[in-house]
Amino acid sequence: MKIGCPKEIKPQEYRVGLTPEAASEAVAHGHDVLVEAGAGRGAGFADADYTAAGARLVDTAEAVFAEAELIVKVKEPQAEERRRLRAGQVLFTYLHLAPDPEQTRDLLASGVTAIAYETVTDRDGGLPLLAPMSEVAGKLAPQMGAWTLQKANGGRGVLMGGVPGVPPAKVAVIGGGVVGTQAARVAAGMGAEVTVLDTSLPRLRRLDEAWGHLFRGRYASGGANAELVAEADLVIGAVLIPGAAAPKLVTRAQLATMKPGAAVVDVAIDQGGCFETSRPTTHDDPVFEVEGIMHYCVANMPGAVSRTATQALGNATLPFLLALADKGWRQACADDPHLLDGLNVHAGQLTNYAVGRALGIDVVAPRVVLKG
Repeated sequence: MKIGCPKEIKPQEYRVGLTPEAASEAVAHGHDVLVEAGAGRGAGFADADYTAAGARLVDTAEAVFAEAELIVKVKEPQAEERRRLRAGQVLFTYLHLAPDPEQTRDLLASGVTAIAYETVTDRDGGLPLLAPMSEVAGKLAPQMGAWTLQKANGGRGVLMGGVPGVPPAKVAVIGGGVVGTQAARVAAGMGAEVTVLDTSLPRLRRLDEAWGHLFRGRYASGGANAELVAEADLVIGAVLIPGAAAPKLVTRAQLATMKPGAAVVDVAIDQGGCFETSRPTTHDDPVFEVEGIMHYCVANMPGAVSRTATQALGNATLPFLLALADKGWRQACADDPHLLDGLNVHAGQLTNYAVGRALGIDVVAPRVVLKG
């Protein structure tokens, strides 16, 4: 199969969809790998690394999209990339369709088969292709929050760990999954006073058993959320409903109860954000202010640590990539129901129920598509 990896064009996105190691594995499996020149530069991979791995360099993204049967990316295809997709082609990348009706319409119109990293599952009910980036984003969130809290950046001038005689920052983390756990660990490691909110008692028990010496857990309710948000110097939104738009868990009215210059970091912004006042920002211009509260809502946070993030993502995606290339998408998805869960779009049909509910679009069951 011809596997193509174009350079990412989303602003300030330095990751790349295919590492040289992954390219080498695909070539060893007998596949033809095309990589756009310069695609790996932002992650520290030279063109020579790809040619040494047996990949073929091409000069333009147009050439990659025109020739490749399987397109491997990191971020959702931008408008100019969507225009290059075609029927019969397979797209393997993050999509986050629920808050993005324009992208969804374009993918449906293209006829492409689109498999989303973020909805591929595993036997334990986890999201193995989202987890590495969730770990990265979770660990970044307190760093970005600490930066946002600095007075020069519009924050209230609070040091996360305090100093002797001066209390540390109060941090509330909404969601105790992968993002929330990593965010809480790092924030606590910085010396902050951290509370994680979650509605799952089993998860809160697991957090307490593993990390109770570092941070507290609290059952998430309307009252608890409002109380902790009002007290916090920093609130980290770490909520995920697989494939669906993030619920708005902090209202504008609740935001107004926070201390002037307090900060929020919305890691859920890829799925629409979990603060009512959130909107996507970029690494170039990451922060905006609403009700005196500083919002950090960068939609591709892991892009800031592109080499680490690319390697982590490549480790997770490689087995699925090889299955798609070795078997073709139909057989690979038929053999692996967890990969089938990643199928979001095929030949003008939407195949993910959470996206369909969010956007009001009729859905065809993935199993039906396979039989077709």
